[in-house]
Amino acid sequence: MPTGKVKFYDRDKGFGFVSRDDGGDVFVPKSALPDGVEELKPGTRLEFGVAAGKKGEQALSVTILDAPATLAAARRPAEELQVMVEDTIKLIEAKVQPSLRRGKHPDRETGKRVAQILRAIATELES
Repeated sequence: MPTGKVKFYDRDKGFGFVSRDDGGDVFVPKSALPDGVEELKPGTRLEFGVAAGKKGEQALSVTILDAPATLAAARRPAEELQVMVEDTIKLIEAKVQPSLRRGKHPDRETGKRVAQILRAIATELES
């Protein structure tokens, strides 16, 4: 049976595509998913049967070999994130706001540090 990785899957539309390990893309309809599986995450490794469809190859009887690592397990507790946000606010008030009030940008090092912290917080909030 062919194997491949999920390129994308749209749960609302009920289909997606898999990149075959031996080349080419395969259409994956919702009906080919295993019982109890509603969607596929990009990067998930699959094994599947293939049939010729109207517009090319179509996957049949999909088996999930391994799912990509999830960030949910690595998510910080809300209390820890709350402390990060409070500390960031204090940093902005102490290092960024005074410069901006004087009509200047903060120094590059401070700007980079604040930007890194804000990106980290945004990543945590999105996960």
